[in-house]
Amino acid sequence: MAFWLVAGAFAVTMFGTTLPTPLYVLYQEELGLGEQMITVIFAVYAAGVLAALLLFGRASDQLGRRRMLLIGLACAALSTVAFLLDHGLTGLIVARVLSGLSAGIFTGTATAALLDLAGAGEGRRATLVATASNVGGLSVGPLVAGFLAQFAPLPLRLPFWVALGLILLATLAVWAMPETVDLPEHPRLRISRPDLPPQVRPVFIRAATAGFAGFAVLGLFTAVTPSFLLDLLHEPNHALSGAVVFTVLAASTLGQVALARRFGHRALAAGCVALIAGMGLLAAGLAATSLALVIASAIVAGLGQGLCMRAGLEAVNTQAPAQRRAGVASTFFIVMYVAIALPVIGVGIAATHLGLQTTGIAFSIAFAAIAAVALATLIPARTTPTRTAVPVRA
Repeated sequence: MAFWLVAGAFAVTMFGTTLPTPLYVLYQEELGLGEQMITVIFAVYAAGVLAALLLFGRASDQLGRRRMLLIGLACAALSTVAFLLDHGLTGLIVARVLSGLSAGIFTGTATAALLDLAGAGEGRRATLVATASNVGGLSVGPLVAGFLAQFAPLPLRLPFWVALGLILLATLAVWAMPETVDLPEHPRLRISRPDLPPQVRPVFIRAATAGFAGFAVLGLFTAVTPSFLLDLLHEPNHALSGAVVFTVLAASTLGQVALARRFGHRALAAGCVALIAGMGLLAAGLAATSLALVIASAIVAGLGQGLCMRAGLEAVNTQAPAQRRAGVASTFFIVMYVAIALPVIGVGIAATHLGLQTTGIAFSIAFAAIAAVALATLIPARTTPTRTAVPVRA
């Protein structure tokens, strides 16, 4: 029961981090914000995530999984309250920093807690549930917010009241869980430098490169979708905006749950191929201003991202020593959240000079190239057979 309670709390926390995605258009209209300022709001979220991963990445090994999960939920609750109380720019920035902290604390800690609770020999199942909870929660946030903003009253308040209620339930769930690690008598907290034991590094490089490409694709869809629908298709429907973002994240969850085991050791390579194809479809969709192609790209790229995420996280988790799992998982997610932030920041800056269409196409090509590099690292090098020297008779 504790295993599933933690998984549910993980999904709820990630749900809150993507809840504002389809609402930024409304904030732009209400506050008169430009694309540059929306980029800043995305950037401070990423900064919050990275700060939490660096400061608290291994804290649960010292302070306990349960305590750190409760701290993460407290940050999520404070973020939601900030959204409810202050609709100004300062309130948005504070809310997103707190949201980033909650995501950063939860990502490594909840993954490690699920591995602990699953027990010996259940690493694959725990990794599957962790990644599905993570991306599943991320996917539902924009969908719920988009539909509430389009069809319900109080579009900038009701989504956050829903989130706050779910956070309170998640807090009760985590409060009831047992502690899963033996706590030291004198805990030592320090900044978490990247924690990569020697036996993990070769696998980590391959998994992180593929994962970087996958998360960059998620960041690109988050950055492009609302503005693409509004500026290029003149479609202001918030529910549609949330549904497109949901599509790529739901496809990611499907890739993790249904396809990763089927592909087995080829899952990372298959994910990279799907990312390349998805980025090709996105570039074509942006060039032709075709919603159908953009949705197709969301499905294909989402499946690829899910394959890369599950296979990559499973590979590094199985190689990591038990007492260093939280640190290794946090290091993996540091790379992933750098990847998800770069497109958002880059698109916001470049679009003001090149336009959204050109910028989106350029980023699509760039991330297809990164996925191609990741695919190349997964192809085993072929050794050229050496010829045996034949003695020459006089």
